[in-house]
Amino acid sequence: MDFRTIIDIPTSDIRIVHSSQMMLFGSCFSENIGKKLLQSKFQVDVNPFGILYNPYSISAAIQRLLSATPFEESDLLFSDGLYHSLMHHGHFSAPDKATCLRRISERFESAVLQLKQTDLFLITFGSAYLYQWKENGKVVANCHKLPARLFRRFRLSVEEITEEWEKLISMLISIRPDIKIVFTVSPIRHWKEGAHENQISKSILHMATDNLEHLFPGNVRYFPAYEIMIDELRDYRFYDDDMIHPSSFAIDYIWQLFSNSFFSEETIKINREWEEIRKALEHRPFYPNTEAHDTFIMNIRKKWEDLTGRYPEIFSDHFDELPGRMSPSDLSD
Repeated sequence: MDFRTIIDIPTSDIRIVHSSQMMLFGSCFSENIGKKLLQSKFQVDVNPFGILYNPYSISAAIQRLLSATPFEESDLLFSDGLYHSLMHHGHFSAPDKATCLRRISERFESAVLQLKQTDLFLITFGSAYLYQWKENGKVVANCHKLPARLFRRFRLSVEEITEEWEKLISMLISIRPDIKIVFTVSPIRHWKEGAHENQISKSILHMATDNLEHLFPGNVRYFPAYEIMIDELRDYRFYDDDMIHPSSFAIDYIWQLFSNSFFSEETIKINREWEEIRKALEHRPFYPNTEAHDTFIMNIRKKWEDLTGRYPEIFSDHFDELPGRMSPSDLSD
């Protein structure tokens, strides 16, 4: 007897390898999958504007990158002791205008370069609700706790999202005809919208992504992250303490299904070998000056040399990138 609903996820015709050039945009789910991809040594740029929730803000961010129009001081506003950009998440904000602009510009410039060589976009829609800045009518990505009277809140329709993204995808295809776009709907519930409105919002996002998949059958695919979380992992033990965000176990499980769908057996094998080494590199030894620890270091060194020898294009100079607790000198003669 089976006590849960298993989501059937066929192997995708999109193959992701370590040389694939990827960009991720969207809600917290993009951050979670992006972190997994980065840890596994994939070539990926994750949310250069920070976490974005609604389809219009994500579209605006990508269009800004396509135009390569830099941000200026006039794009910033000051509130509660901080400078903000209405197109960016709060982690770009700063008490100093120059610092805020520098943070934005550094990420923006690198993302402009990355966009030109991107093979695959992973887009996660979080909510169909958005906020419009009354002063100029522009859609904002983050309200930064500014007074509600400064914004107009409304809900996008299926048709509005489809039209906006049909234009954007057509633009991307004109630049890179073989571009692939994988859409997901975030399983994270926007509870402040209310239970009923959250369900309506998610339904709109599902309908819009389905429309886009039918409009661009050669370029657009859908990955059922929402369905996995809501149907297959429906028990609250798979949620974090806030009962809204997925737990680390749930993220790992969805990552495993994502891997099975988009990665080849060889790529999965590489990830598995690297994960063992990566965790060992982050290990904090209880007794560092012992023969057992020396043996442990030598074993990791051999595994690393073997993996690097087979895949030098993936694992070269990885020590400089890891926040591990074992230094490069620990693995040298």
